[in-house]
Amino acid sequence: MIVSDTELVSIGLDTIIGSMATKSQHSSAYRRLPEFLRCLREEAELTQRELGARMGKPQSWIYNCETANRRVDVTEFIEWATSCGLNAAAAFSRFLSLTNNASKRSK
Repeated sequence: MIVSDTELVSIGLDTIIGSMATKSQHSSAYRRLPEFLRCLREEAELTQRELGARMGKPQSWIYNCETANRRVDVTEFIEWATSCGLNAAAAFSRFLSLTNNASKRSK
């Protein structure tokens, strides 16, 4: 049986990728956060570019956070919320209540 170079690479990648751990920003528990961050920005009537300017970040950074291409840590969450004109503790409490309600519905 003759195997092409492309098939060999694909077989090798399947083996490597199959054994890699899932990144935490792709976990089901994290999926709600990017959508919530976008909601905060939109409720503040800010574009990605405007929010980025307030945070000292490029528009692409905001986009990557909102699409889960980049993980957001707690200090970034605080800056995001305050840049949207919100109290960070209140925003986090709101996120927790959304997460808790979604968990209850899935049970």
